Amino acid sequence: MFPVRQPWLCKALGCYDCCIRCIGAVPYPSLVATLLCYAGMGLFCGCGHEALAQTAVLVETYFARNVQDYEIMASFIKYFQYVIYGLASFFFLYGILLLAEGFYTTSAVKQTFGEFRSTQCGRCLSLTFIIVTYILAFIWLAVFAFSAIPVFFLFNMEQTCHNINILAETTPSINQHGWICMDARQYGLLPWNAMPGKACGMTLASICKTSEFYVTYDLYIAAFAGAGVTLLALFLYLVATTYNYAVLRFLGRKGIR
Repeated sequence: MFPVRQPWLCKALGCYDCCIRCIGAVPYPSLVATLLCYAGMGLFCGCGHEALAQTAVLVETYFARNVQDYEIMASFIKYFQYVIYGLASFFFLYGILLLAEGFYTTSAVKQTFGEFRSTQCGRCLSLTFIIVTYILAFIWLAVFAFSAIPVFFLFNMEQTCHNINILAETTPSINQHGWICMDARQYGLLPWNAMPGKACGMTLASICKTSEFYVTYDLYIAAFAGAGVTLLALFLYLVATTYNYAVLRFLGRKGIR
């Protein structure tokens, strides 16, 4: 970069010193957390929405014959898709608020703009963001764990299909591995009285070869990764806001208000 210590060069550049001071006021941890939050929510909401739609198609085609068997699951998918719309909107606005709060606290801590002062109301607002972010991180930890369930189910399904294909190559009779099944009722996707509720043998292996299965599997993995990225962003928000609030309290005790 430029040799900033030479005053004649700073005067020649004009707004260079102002730009350096503005760059110094950027809350980089909050900025990184915001980018991670938007990327994670984009993955979780977009891929999760499509994965739920593909799940309804798979269950309706291969695991349930009557509409009443998957009616509850279809209603759950429909309502959860609306929840996804709300989550995307909420985290978009909340990310902007946290980024603005990061600019405020960083400017107050570094005293970038001369007589800028942190008020009691500003410190109270920072503490409120810390508490809300902590609650959101705890809730999102449960969402992250919940999003692993469909990934676990489809992973087991893929491994079962792999075992069936191996047995089909080594055994001459199809009936010898027809007892290997994947039961959607065990994972709570369907009620226990649903028929057939499970897929066995070569029927299950044929399901795993469809494009719908692989698309759904990949979408759930992406949604699971997006939930993890969002959780990481919330932790970064917690670290950044807690540090800035602690420094503001320290400056307040020193008489810098």
